[in-house]
Amino acid sequence: MFSLINIFRITAFLEGVSYILLLFIATPIKYFGDDPQYVKMLGMPHGVLFMLYVILAFMLKQENEWFKSNFKIVLLASIIPFGTFVLERKYNKATN
Repeated sequence: MFSLINIFRITAFLEGVSYILLLFIATPIKYFGDDPQYVKMLGMPHGVLFMLYVILAFMLKQENEWFKSNFKIVLLASIIPFGTFVLERKYNKATN
């Protein structure tokens, strides 16, 4: 049904969306609108998705025997805004 790579791709998408919402919506509201509730509301789900992303990346590294450089790119994509979306696009081009 769901392979590990598909679960990783879904997690990567959700982690990317939560990161964008946290950075570009919740944080400006916190500092410019003096309302930290959105950071509190989005922070925990983003943290859980980030940890799940990293754990799944380690599992896929072992399963797919990724090179160190590929694995570093996957991890780096999780901390750069829009990084997971760029990685997904690159992955789709490589498989087609």
